Amino acid sequence: MKIYYDNEVDAVYIKLGEESPEGVIEMSAGINLDITTKGKLVGIEILNASIKMDIQTILSYSLELNEETLFARKNATQADISISNL
Repeated sequence: MKIYYDNEVDAVYIKLGEESPEGVIEMSAGINLDITTKGKLVGIEILNASIKMDIQTILSYSLELNEETLFARKNATQADISISNL
């Protein structure tokens, strides 16, 4: 997952995967979902974002997660649990 903020147009984009969107569903004014032809959600666009959310908070928590990162975190968590049980 990647989070982008474009301050020129005041928009946040949350990219959920590497697939290209094939269509858009407008959920409400200024909130759009990008989907594939099979209906898989691949992105969320939020327009007029600074009115709807605290941008600094969103960006401070932004992480780039991929399979390798998730696997490493899962193993670290399992190791922490094993050590704490000793």
